[in-house]
Amino acid sequence: MSKLSSLELRSALTLACVISLRLFGLFLIMPVFSLYAQRMPDATPLLIGLALGVYGLGQVLLQIPLGLLSDRIGRKPAITLGLLVFAAGGAVAACSHTLLGIVAGRALQGMGAVAGAGTALAADLTADSNRGKVMGIIGVSIGVAFLLALILGPPLEAWHGLPGLFGATSILALASLALLWLAVPTPKGRKAPATASLGHVLAMLKDGRMLVLNGSVFFLHALLTASFVGLPLLLADKLHLPVNRHWELYLPVMAIAAFVMGACLHRMREVGQSLRIVAICVVAIGLSLLGFALAGDHIALLGVLAAVFFSAFNLLEAALPSLVSRLAPLELRGAAMGAYSTSQFVGAFVGGAMGGVALGRLGTAGVFACAAALTVAWLPLVLAGARRIAAGGQASAAA
Repeated sequence: MSKLSSLELRSALTLACVISLRLFGLFLIMPVFSLYAQRMPDATPLLIGLALGVYGLGQVLLQIPLGLLSDRIGRKPAITLGLLVFAAGGAVAACSHTLLGIVAGRALQGMGAVAGAGTALAADLTADSNRGKVMGIIGVSIGVAFLLALILGPPLEAWHGLPGLFGATSILALASLALLWLAVPTPKGRKAPATASLGHVLAMLKDGRMLVLNGSVFFLHALLTASFVGLPLLLADKLHLPVNRHWELYLPVMAIAAFVMGACLHRMREVGQSLRIVAICVVAIGLSLLGFALAGDHIALLGVLAAVFFSAFNLLEAALPSLVSRLAPLELRGAAMGAYSTSQFVGAFVGGAMGGVALGRLGTAGVFACAAALTVAWLPLVLAGARRIAAGGQASAAA
């Protein structure tokens, strides 16, 4: 197994800081939003889900354009533009006094669509053989940011309210921007040639292998966002766990998930191994979501299920973008990662809307049951895609 070079290690650590700082701001909202939003004058279950997921709709509009732009003008300038838009959206949400205003701010935040360009920058700075490890480091940093946000979000909301949390997202985005230019290395010679036309992009997007990976990240983030429509309510209403004590569940759960990530990173060096891990994780997520729906008031069981869910989620967050970066043409890597991120955030929007509808009609358990049902469509996609990608690899080897 090859080791990370000093440049790759520096790239991984600094990009992990940039990405996790921005996402930490987003994650701060998740453990408290559905509880806080219920107290707003225009609150409905659908609007609560929409406000949580509309961020993904904003991402849809600009992920591929910003990915293409990063292929043309460089990753850092494109990421800078996205971070500034994201910070502006946080300010709009912080100044809003209605749920509709927060929806508008979250949509604007989503238009700061830097995920594809950021992941492409990580791929530019690493060798193919080490990309899984670099994505794993970034994935672990996201997991740590997620854990800290789950612990700090409730007390910060009690201190400064939801407007304070949205203001923090803008400040953290600007801090990410400073880190991007001061600490992250700049790749050399990574611009697309003139032949990278719209036709080339469309042909890449219609590639069956890309469709499988983009479909997988769609399902993954639909399930995550739907889960966070229901999870804070489950902990507060069903288990009677005060919001300022939710960290007591999340802390051991995310520690276990980080351990699982570290133990499995070495198994993601090869495409075939990564695909097997993806399939196992889909099954684990489906079973854990079904368990959430049936767990009742058993907090120990809920903790075990949450550990399974977030372990599988973290592994997929590392495996899927690594596969995209390996399988996409080099000159279209930014566009490929943009399309991947577009699918991710379409999933977030659909998951938020689905979670809101399910909450209003079926209650908290219904949110998790509907999410679990989605894995029935996801698993066949992954299994068929694994065969297609393996067949493509064998054909290339034979040629």
